[in-house]
Parts: sequence; C-alpha cells; structure tokens
Amino acid sequence: MDADDVVLIALVKQPRDLEIARAEHWYRIPARHAPAQLVQARYLAFYLPKAFGEHKWTIREYAPVRGHELVYRRDLLPNEATHPRADEPYYKLQLGPLIELPRPIVSRRGRRLVFIWTTGDKFSRAVELNDLLGKGAGDDALWDALKANGIGAERQITVRDGRARYRVDFWIPCVRGNLAIVLGTTPHRLPQGKNWRALRFDETEVKNPHACMTKIHREIRELGDAKYRTTC
Repeated sequence: MDADDVVLIALVKQPRDLEIARAEHWYRIPARHAPAQLVQARYLAFYLPKAFGEHKWTIREYAPVRGHELVYRRDLLPNEATHPRADEPYYKLQLGPLIELPRPIVSRRGRRLVFIWTTGDKFSRAVELNDLLGKGAGDDALWDALKANGIGAERQITVRDGRARYRVDFWIPCVRGNLAIVLGTTPHRLPQGKNWRALRFDETEVKNPHACMTKIHREIRELGDAKYRTTC
C-alpha cells in the first residue's frame, strides 16, 4: 500500500458478509447508500460492529479493490430471491485476498461509522479509529498535539446538546461537561448548553498547535479535567 492510496473503511453489519469477502472475494454496498467517488477506492477495510463479539469496534483486515460493477441483490444472493431488497441495485466490489493487520485499529468508545475515507499513509500508521480521520494538515497537527498531551478526544463527530445536534471537529468529554472544537471559519453552530464549552480555531490559529493547546488546557481545567486519557 502506497502512502497516497485511497482507502475506504466500511462497516460490516454481520459476520456472514465478512466471510463472503474472505472466501468469495467480493463485498456489496447498496447503491442508494454508496459513498461518492466509490470507484476511487484502491483498498477496502472492514470495520466490525457489536455483532462481532470480542472483535467489535475494530478493523482487523483489508483487501485490494480489483474492480466493481452494479448488480441486483438477487443476483448476488440468489438464495434470498424473496428478500425485500432483492430488486435493488448494489455495487459489487471485487476484492483480492484479505490481508490481516499486524495489530487491530480500535475504536476506544465504540463509534458506529458507516464509511470512512482515508489515505494509505494514515491507515498504515493508525492505532485507533480517530487516526484515520481529519480534513487537513492543521487538523492532523492538533490531533497529534492532543495525543501528545494524553487527552482523549473523538474527531469528526456529531454531538448532542439537548435536542440539538452539532457537527464538530473534536469532542473532548470532561468530568463536569464537554468541550467542542471547530476548525475553520465556516459558520458551524456551536453547543451552548450549560454542560458545554466550545472553541473555534481559524486556519491561521491551527497552524500553531501549541497556542491552541494553551486554550484547550484552560477549558479542560475549568471542566474538571479530561474524562479519558490516552497515550501516543
């Protein structure tokens, strides 16, 4: 895998689907739910949810993508011709042999993400799911700074504040509340509830992760410290 290869991580709903990928070398994605630019994926990696028991919330295997075609579900699974979605179109990704990772990539808090786009470089170096995310060099630099300071955070996540939902770049759960961080000048709404603090860093500020961390540390202290600690 090259550093700039495009890697798609896909949630595998059931063990049977992973067995098909392993034995028959294909994987299906409903056309109506397929991510944009699906054809750009050079590799497909498999994110395992709760149905996989002790292996849940991990990525353990991946495979090269050899090709793709659009087919009906009934043609992929002829023994399920009466399935409610039998006549719906699916992308069939043709795969090479599955490759086992030297160590699993884990989600520390069991996030249910359907698709993640990442690069070969990030995938090869990732220890946890958040290492795969990010939308630029500044974003990645701040993530590295958080890890270096032992602060447990989640990236690119939707959080709740009462009935409202907010998409934030970093969420840091703390002892007495939560800290949300948004990057850039796009007018994202920020959580404003009594249990929330929020910071916004523009493109210039995020180029100086040390200065950002000074502000983050102040907010975390006022919220009674980060709830989760991590190691690099």
